[in-house]
Amino acid sequence: MLKQQYIGALIGIILILALAPANSQEAIEAVPLTAPRNPYVADSTQPMPHGDSAQQDATYVKGPMDHSRELRDEEKIYQHLGPGYIGGFTTSPYTDGSRVLWTNGVNGIYKLNAETLEVYDHIPSRTAVHWTKDRAEDSIEALDDDNSTANLQLAGENAKSLKDVSAIYVVVGRNNWLYVADKDGSITAYGDRKEGDPSSPIEIKARFQVPAKAAGATLGMNMTYDGWVVIPTEEGWIVAVSMDLKEHRLIRLANPTGESTEAQRVGYGWVRNSIAVDKDGGIYVASRNHMHKIIWKGESFSTNEADGAWVAPYFNNTGVGTGATPSLMGFGDEDKFVVITDGNELMNVVLFWRNEIPEDWEQIPGSPSRRIAGMVSATMGALDLKAVQTEQSVVVAGYGAFVVNNTPNNIPEGAPRKMHGLLAAALGSNPMHQPFGVQKFEWNPVKRAFGPAWTNTDVSSPNGVPYVSLGTNHVYFIGARSNKWTLEALNWDTGRSTFHYVIGGQRWNSQYSTPVPDEAGGIMYGTTWGRARILPKRRN
Repeated sequence: MLKQQYIGALIGIILILALAPANSQEAIEAVPLTAPRNPYVADSTQPMPHGDSAQQDATYVKGPMDHSRELRDEEKIYQHLGPGYIGGFTTSPYTDGSRVLWTNGVNGIYKLNAETLEVYDHIPSRTAVHWTKDRAEDSIEALDDDNSTANLQLAGENAKSLKDVSAIYVVVGRNNWLYVADKDGSITAYGDRKEGDPSSPIEIKARFQVPAKAAGATLGMNMTYDGWVVIPTEEGWIVAVSMDLKEHRLIRLANPTGESTEAQRVGYGWVRNSIAVDKDGGIYVASRNHMHKIIWKGESFSTNEADGAWVAPYFNNTGVGTGATPSLMGFGDEDKFVVITDGNELMNVVLFWRNEIPEDWEQIPGSPSRRIAGMVSATMGALDLKAVQTEQSVVVAGYGAFVVNNTPNNIPEGAPRKMHGLLAAALGSNPMHQPFGVQKFEWNPVKRAFGPAWTNTDVSSPNGVPYVSLGTNHVYFIGARSNKWTLEALNWDTGRSTFHYVIGGQRWNSQYSTPVPDEAGGIMYGTTWGRARILPKRRN
């Protein structure tokens, strides 16, 4: 029997090799690998921001395929929740096959039906009384009427609400608990009051307070592959907490230059993004000028090089550091990297060797570290931009790395940098300010070189985070055309636009959210004032 199995496996390998493209780069990309599933998070496409512990924003779940058209009313679901519901996070299936969508924002914690967006329960915040549905509808109507700089003051007033968001980075565990890190350095776990009932009221299951010496604003959350919740703070502390929130471990990042770890302004601490985690205990954190790998050893952290930890500098001429959560590239026998955009005014997409640097690797001329495997400016091709920055993770699938331009056009002279984000967020669909350009880069494992793969300068992703469906081999993002918000679908290999859906006016602004293909055939994302779900239904 073993001999027959061996022969069968050998025949299968021969057939795969015979049918694979002759070019080894094409052969590798024919079946891109994604990170191994973390068994301690919910079994869904979106148990945490950026999809999985590797923070790739990629899934094998199929997204829609269609022709360009305007969506009908019955193909769209909208649920008012309040401001700041950027992320929606789905549980594993319950016994009846349904899933819960957890989401948190300015108005508190919501528990929704993942398909209908029906509200099962809500724990309101103290500010929820201020951000009402009537206020939202008035704002949407005003911006539909005029989303030029004439209404920038209204947009700014709405944006002020986001200072009350407790945290946008959360994790849904395999126990279907929602773990949320709050501003005061505490972690709260929410779950079902009645176990196994998706419509049950919410119950607080456990709480943990970060020790005083490590207390500070938390910037992200992930889960190790042995079931510890991990959070970074903006001053560089990394905290691991057991899933029952009873035990914890602490370490502080190395600070090789002794620079200030204090926040430069709100949201711009020494660490200001979330973290990536690999199955071997690697935890990847970007500080203001350096990329860090620390090691989780099951019961403790290590920053010892002998254990595989390292620190490497990256360029940062703006002084504020990367706006990207690190993403992991390469699994199995593939070359392995961690990817960010750097802090230069014209950002570079940067690949760092994730583990040992190959012995024969020569430092890239002009790069700040031998650990850097690739460093290419995101000029957006023919647009030849001189300044591009993003507040998004680099989207990674296979050896491809995808970035978008979030720098608005026609910035008023003398406008402070914080206004750039407001223009892209609130007025991003307006052709006067709408940014254009998306670009894919690619690692060639044969040539061991990283460079541009394609650019599409005709499409726009004003503020949302893209998502790749390997099931359809397309990248999806919320775009804009003729001052209407759209869902764009580009071929992942070529960058050509396959189709787009016109969703509608300012109600459907993605406000830095991600269009995630869900298990029930829809696309879910956050809006300025709530959550949306697209349910395309093609007519013959």
